Amino acid sequence: MTEQDCFVSYASFWEIAIKVSLGKLRLPGIVDRYLASQMSLNGFEQMEISFRQIMRCASLERHHGDPFDRLLVAQAQEEELAIVSRDATFDVYGIKRIW
Repeated sequence: MTEQDCFVSYASFWEIAIKVSLGKLRLPGIVDRYLASQMSLNGFEQMEISFRQIMRCASLERHHGDPFDRLLVAQAQEEELAIVSRDATFDVYGIKRIW
């Protein structure tokens, strides 16, 4: 891993899929094809969800109630990565937040 590596968590894909299916998010194409093309165009890598990351969620303080966001925090902590988000709630977890 380098500082230039950019990962998209499977948790983010899952949340996007849910929002598309509920009509809360519209993408300019079929969701799986659009996301795959954007990942490729931007040089992003997929981040799988590990057992270790999931178990980290059990020890997190409940500053954030959203289960997807809690998993992103756990992944950032376990992998020592920054999160790209405008949600300032992430800051209380001691991870670097970009945006």
